Amino acid sequence: MRLPSLSSKQIIRALRKAGFNEAPERGKGSHRAFVKKDPSGKVRLVIVPYGKDIPRGTLLAIVEQAGLTRDIFFTLL
Repeated sequence: MRLPSLSSKQIIRALRKAGFNEAPERGKGSHRAFVKKDPSGKVRLVIVPYGKDIPRGTLLAIVEQAGLTRDIFFTLL
């Protein structure tokens, strides 16, 4: 399945559905940071450029940082 170009707001909404919360001490400026603790105790940090459409390559990197598969990410959209 080919990745679409999505807006940062769509990506953020999907990350929140996956259990990510905005990191209050990070994300100033043109990027937002989101964190989630895995069941194993590992903390995942995902950085999302804010306020523009996200290119496919950057979207793929965000999905990988979040520890999600493409299929799971698309079900969250």
